[in-house]
Amino acid sequence: MPANLTPQYLNAEQRFKEAVTTQEKVEALEEMMAVIPKHKGTEKLQADLRRRLAKLRAETAKKHGVSKASALHTVPREGAGQIVLVGAANVGKSSLLARLTHATPEIGDYPYTTRLPHPGMMPYENILIQLVDMPPVDRHFYEPWMGGIVRQADFVLLVADLGSNDLLDEISEVTSVLAESRIFLAGLSPVEHPESAELPRRALILANKLDAENGRENLEILREFYGNQFEIRAVSSVSGEGLADLGRALFERLEIIRIHTKAPGKKVDLASPPFVLKRGSTVLDAARAVHRDFVQVLKFAKVWSSERSGRSVKFEGQMVERTHRLEDGDILELHL
Repeated sequence: MPANLTPQYLNAEQRFKEAVTTQEKVEALEEMMAVIPKHKGTEKLQADLRRRLAKLRAETAKKHGVSKASALHTVPREGAGQIVLVGAANVGKSSLLARLTHATPEIGDYPYTTRLPHPGMMPYENILIQLVDMPPVDRHFYEPWMGGIVRQADFVLLVADLGSNDLLDEISEVTSVLAESRIFLAGLSPVEHPESAELPRRALILANKLDAENGRENLEILREFYGNQFEIRAVSSVSGEGLADLGRALFERLEIIRIHTKAPGKKVDLASPPFVLKRGSTVLDAARAVHRDFVQVLKFAKVWSSERSGRSVKFEGQMVERTHRLEDGDILELHL
């Protein structure tokens, strides 16, 4: 299977070849890992990139000692998707993480309480979505490893403080600092220049502290300046306003579907965790997720539609081809 490497990947690869410092090489490899097409044709290449990245990180940690090793902290991906929370100091990222997950980050009303990434798992229906609380993005305290975590994430929540009089300046500072690390937060508009050296990360603005005295007034200002660039969702980590449907919104923006499988002649176990696939996945993709060897021996499949699939025509056990596109909530019966 051909790798079909994208221009973004080739640009990052060229930067890796031209890199002089170890940190430049690490950043280029991280970007290569983030943009490489994820399919069977690139599995060996992905493994090679992971090995090279691990080796460089180990060399850097050894060179700088234990005190610097934490600066290369990574967050293992868990759940159905990984979403990072970025923003200025004291915008309420840790409070949001605590409210939405079972994580217990240190929360304080003073700047820079969070010094390392802190993950938590947010439940949504029958899956878990990983949220990662990041240290403040500040030009004077920003470290390269922070950009590495943002690059690896599936989606970014740009958290803003509706109670701050410096709301717009804080957002501008965050996006500028990330841009200097070649990370571009892409909102409502599609990326028009895929060959750009910047790495686009899909994002929305999560406007926190709606309960603040001037929260609703600042929300209108935020919409005026950024409403055409980003989707804006107003919430309060204190009152919980706006958080009830956040799980659904993030699920949709991860562009994933959930599939249950069943053996021929058996009932489906809907209480078991579903397989999570990218939107647009086919029967063949699902078979590969169940077991990589199934791809070679799969003859056909039967599909039952879920009520939430949105299909105009419902499937009730119809036989489908290996290339049949699946929808969220489908039940799949594989025949080998």
